[in-house]
Amino acid sequence: MADREGRAVADAIRAGFRGELLLPGDAGYDGARVVWNAVADRRPAVIARCRGVADVRHALAVAREFDVEVAVRGGGHDVAGNGVCEGGVVLDLSPMKGVRVDPVRRVARAQAGLTWAEFDRETQAFGLATTGGQCSGTGVAGVTLGGGMGWLMRKHGLTVDNLLSVDVVTPDGQLLTASEHDNSELFWGLRGGGGNFGIVTEFEFRLHPVREVTAGLLVYPGDRLADVLALYRDYAAVEPDSVTSTVIALTAPPMPGLPESLHGRPAVAIGVCHSGPPEDADEALRPLRRFGPPAADLVAPMPYTTLQSMFDGMPAGDYGYRQSIRAGYLAELGDDAIAALVHQADRVVSPLCIVELLHLEGAVAHVPEDGTAFPGRDARFFCMFQSTWSDPGDTAAHTAWTREAWNAFAPFTDRRTHPGFLDADEPAQRVADAYGPGKTARLSALKRHYDPTNFLHLNKNIHP
Repeated sequence: MADREGRAVADAIRAGFRGELLLPGDAGYDGARVVWNAVADRRPAVIARCRGVADVRHALAVAREFDVEVAVRGGGHDVAGNGVCEGGVVLDLSPMKGVRVDPVRRVARAQAGLTWAEFDRETQAFGLATTGGQCSGTGVAGVTLGGGMGWLMRKHGLTVDNLLSVDVVTPDGQLLTASEHDNSELFWGLRGGGGNFGIVTEFEFRLHPVREVTAGLLVYPGDRLADVLALYRDYAAVEPDSVTSTVIALTAPPMPGLPESLHGRPAVAIGVCHSGPPEDADEALRPLRRFGPPAADLVAPMPYTTLQSMFDGMPAGDYGYRQSIRAGYLAELGDDAIAALVHQADRVVSPLCIVELLHLEGAVAHVPEDGTAFPGRDARFFCMFQSTWSDPGDTAAHTAWTREAWNAFAPFTDRRTHPGFLDADEPAQRVADAYGPGKTARLSALKRHYDPTNFLHLNKNIHP
């Protein structure tokens, strides 16, 4: 967009806007355009920091009038960097931080600019929570609309399984409420279909009594990765729904509780969260704890918010780093798949590369596969290869490892994936592959109804 057109768009938005507008050169502009993945270094013509639904509707209408590209930002934590665009208008919802908790009904209404840390602060005041992201800095909106895998999912379901209703501004400017009873097909699509059908401004969540959990890491030297994965496969067969767990192959950071002999060396961590009664945790976690002595046992009772912030500040979850991701689902974890995971973990190009395997099932699988747009409820495991780096000169090596490692491992997957983890450099067909033909057809019908011109296309895009 030319500077003159950008100023015209900004003037038109400013005429009916209550929030803050930021243009190139303004104080705060550079900070406001930063998203989690530093690869997405883009310069929008206008950043419209919305303070409410009226701001969203007005700025969206102006963008449509001028036919300029729109990006929608909630928490800004998308690996593809879709929360910022080059030369267009960013509808920044991050100033929209309202939360209202009803502790009697165990329901919360939350605006779309919240992070999970902000949401949890309000709900934990009443000893309540719902399934959120694994890092507290991720946005409520992005996690929810993508499906929502988190530490409570095997007991309480995905985030979308706890979603009761949404308020959404459609591309033509309508404000609709979608729920099981109102605009139910749209509600189906929003639970896993991302930002394809409109801009969600508020969510209504079901909450659960959660205050203290038994959680943390069991850490082993990296040369035990194959043994740990074999143990994890066996544990997954008997894991109670009260436990959500993951295995991460990583380079051990110099964190409290880890022996210095492990600092900077390959390691494998089993992360666990037991969200049942504390007195049941020892029995639930016994198969993991009796497997050889770990180098560090960091599992203990802790506040839920402590668990939620456990990975905060680490490069894979923090802002300011470049990121590359490939991910997908596994029906089983056979010996050959374990060997392939170990081989690729041995080939990492820097200490900030990780391989993660997450057990699903539990309450995730209690909802029928076609109950929401979210794909993969019938999978047993979710696997992710992630590269993280700082120096732009290291980009080629890191992205090459992510792609090549995943391509070598892909034959062990079912070829689907969690759409929220699709990276910007993946083929467009990967979106359809993620959902499968049946859900893709249903989502495309919704797209034709609500956004026939594909105006909102900076997302994991469903074509009309």
